[in-house]
Amino acid sequence: MRKLGMSYKEIKSALNVPRSTLSDWFNKREWSDEIKKRLIASAQKDHAIRLVDLNKVRGQHLARTYESAREEARKEFEFLKYDPLFISGIMLYWSGGVESPKQGVKLTSSNPEMLRLYVEFLSGSCHIPIERIRAYVLTYPEIEEKTSRAYWSQKTGLPWEQFTKSSVAVGRQSKRRLRWGICTVSVSSTYLKQKILEWIKLLPKELLSKEYYANM
Repeated sequence: MRKLGMSYKEIKSALNVPRSTLSDWFNKREWSDEIKKRLIASAQKDHAIRLVDLNKVRGQHLARTYESAREEARKEFEFLKYDPLFISGIMLYWSGGVESPKQGVKLTSSNPEMLRLYVEFLSGSCHIPIERIRAYVLTYPEIEEKTSRAYWSQKTGLPWEQFTKSSVAVGRQSKRRLRWGICTVSVSSTYLKQKILEWIKLLPKELLSKEYYANM
């Protein structure tokens, strides 16, 4: 059944064999590992993140749409939870992202590697089209705005045209100023925000579960 490409969940359902037992049987078999990779890749493709225009949704419809987002997140989580990029992206957002459900998906940092990884999470794990990912820079009067924007464009991998107008910080102490300013990467979707908030709830419990590592 495994060689036919069936997942542990499918085999467990058919034979009532615990997933931990299946993992013990197959986790050191290279051919089984290849099947696992194909299943994950196929699932991620089938469960690409759906962006919904919530400006067209109001009242009770909005509440139902939010619940639909959370339900989708729970289903997608089963296929994404073993993806290192997905785990990294959720942890980054959990530690520093904007949590308000009414705002879009925003993460601000002065660390270029962190934001590059986050952009890869959005485009790779979440399948967000690159043209939907925006960024803007908080810079300082003595830094040329174009130079700062070019730096962050190169470091994050986002095209220059994806950056909106930069802001200039004034009145701050010079010792606290950063050479290239601070960059914010965002996706304007409260639907995606609902999914990310749901994933943040699910991931810690999963990582603290012994069964999670038995099924890896």
